[in-house]
Amino acid sequence: VQLQASGGGLVQAGGSLRLSCTVSGFTLDYYAIGWFRQAPGKEREGVSCISSSGYNTYYADSVKGRFTISRDNAENTVYLQMNSLKPEDTAVYYCAARTGSWANTIATILSRVYAMNYWGKGTLVTVSS
Repeated sequence: VQLQASGGGLVQAGGSLRLSCTVSGFTLDYYAIGWFRQAPGKEREGVSCISSSGYNTYYADSVKGRFTISRDNAENTVYLQMNSLKPEDTAVYYCAARTGSWANTIATILSRVYAMNYWGKGTLVTVSS
């Protein structure tokens, strides 16, 4: 089982990046996928999540209107389009997979427990001012 996040890099404030989370070793169809980030000296934050069907999405208030999550199950990939980036978006971004109900997935994110089944290694996003 593997989740691989990619697409991070250095961008100026106001710019855009698209992160990809490619999974292998399991069927993406049955998993919600979440994006999380952790900045130096700060706690991990749940940024966005998409249900296994793709019909339900969640965004943290800090990224609403700027980030868009999507998934392509045929390609075993989930994307996070990040626009209007701000210096405070600088962090290592991780993707993670979770089975179970959407309600429980949201609950684990909002409670900051982040009880996901599988985690990938992160990709660094740096936004310069």
